[in-house]
Amino acid sequence: MTPPDIRPNEIVVQLTPPDDAQLRFIGRVRTPWRDRSQCPRQGSVEGPECRLCLDPVWAPALAGLEAYARIEVLYWLDQSRRDLVTQSPRLDGVTTGTFSLRSPVRPNPIGTALVQLVRIDGCEVVVRGLDCLDGTPLLDIKPDRCAYSPRALAKPGAEEPPTGHS
Repeated sequence: MTPPDIRPNEIVVQLTPPDDAQLRFIGRVRTPWRDRSQCPRQGSVEGPECRLCLDPVWAPALAGLEAYARIEVLYWLDQSRRDLVTQSPRLDGVTTGTFSLRSPVRPNPIGTALVQLVRIDGCEVVVRGLDCLDGTPLLDIKPDRCAYSPRALAKPGAEEPPTGHS
């Protein structure tokens, strides 16, 4: 029997429970969106301020992050399906493979967003540009550059940050 939220031509696979990795959530994301229907499809730096609320043990890990204008946020899309191999996201009859989409529906629902860093308040990082539900588990925060990608735009007057690796 096809689940009720499957669109025409989408394919569901039967999966065993995942048991091959453990992730450590470092906090929660606080956004104004409580329901998936309210959530934007893509975040925008003109969008509302959102907060990355880290567990206090991770506060020292934020040192130096203020030097960046943009950061990458990784989060766990805990309310997403994990069993679609094809999807029809626009309801236009076109079906494509999950790995060719930025859909939150994926085998390992890791969300990423390149966001504008507004400020850091203790254990909270205030950003603009997120597109996830309030309470989403936070996986990681990275500066917007590494040795293999373009340099991030540093904030005016900030000391040039050291080169990092992803």
